[in-house]
Amino acid sequence: MAHSLPPSGDSNGLSHKAEGSGSQTKDVELLQVLVSRKGTQVDAQWAIHPQLKQDLLPQEWQEVTDLMAKVTAIVGTRFSQVLAQADPAPPSNA
Repeated sequence: MAHSLPPSGDSNGLSHKAEGSGSQTKDVELLQVLVSRKGTQVDAQWAIHPQLKQDLLPQEWQEVTDLMAKVTAIVGTRFSQVLAQADPAPPSNA
């Protein structure tokens, strides 16, 4: 899940300067939320950097899991609402 991105102007607060590298930055993705669509079905998933997960205490991991379940539900619901407005499903011939 984690990957390193090339240096860019938008760091989103997740990058750090490597020692002696001048203005080079390295971005590391710690959390990711992915919302995908298949037809009218919307699916929201999340992932965490493996090292971050390993470093969390069990109680902290449970807290992150609970919060990210809420985040994916909110993002997925909102994505579904926007999608329905922009690309309504065709009427069914039932």
